[in-house]
Amino acid sequence: MSTQAAGRLEEGQVRAMFDRIAGVYDTMNTVMTAGLDRRWRQRAADLAQLSAGDRALDVATGTGDLALELCRRVGTEGEVVGADFSEAMLERARAKAPHGPRFEWADALALPYESASFDAATVGFGARNFSQLERGVAEMARVVRPGGRVVILEITTPRRPPLSWFYSVWFDRLVPGLGRLAGDPDAYSYLPNSVKRFPGPRALAAVMSDAGLARVGWLLTAGGIIAIHHGEVAR
Repeated sequence: MSTQAAGRLEEGQVRAMFDRIAGVYDTMNTVMTAGLDRRWRQRAADLAQLSAGDRALDVATGTGDLALELCRRVGTEGEVVGADFSEAMLERARAKAPHGPRFEWADALALPYESASFDAATVGFGARNFSQLERGVAEMARVVRPGGRVVILEITTPRRPPLSWFYSVWFDRLVPGLGRLAGDPDAYSYLPNSVKRFPGPRALAAVMSDAGLARVGWLLTAGGIIAIHHGEVAR
């Protein structure tokens, strides 16, 4: 079995994979989600509970769509930083929003920001790529001020049929097939397997609590395929 099939890659391999697929990333997201991914990011941004003038961080920002949603909430007097370790993704994000968030390179496991320096931190469809989930969540909590929020938007695995049957067909067959059409079957075989090994909603909530977050909760949408977790940094 290949490393990709196991859903696990070394950090350098994950970075190289995202560099390779940066050009098709937005299109593939739209196709795979029937365009619903934007709505999910909007809900995640709402749960960050930002106000005009706030400062927010989007970790593993990719091509910047969630960072752009945060920008709409903090306004021109606020600031949003989108951080990622894939330069190719960051280039796409900068081209998409030259006057929006500030996009810069950063390692999610060692964020180069002062503690308590943001009002909220988010990650959209990137937490499952953290090589050390607990450390990544702890870093997000560290850089948020007391009373601020951490929000994690991620795909989860539904357990009950018939949705679980559809999910299996979608992720195990259709997504890898789309990856072959896009010219990178390894990347889109890694995706479903990375989702399968990612903690379920309760387990992820426990990770957030262990990171020092209070009032941790989550909502399920898209029939249970998408989970949006939120927690508050203890005062």
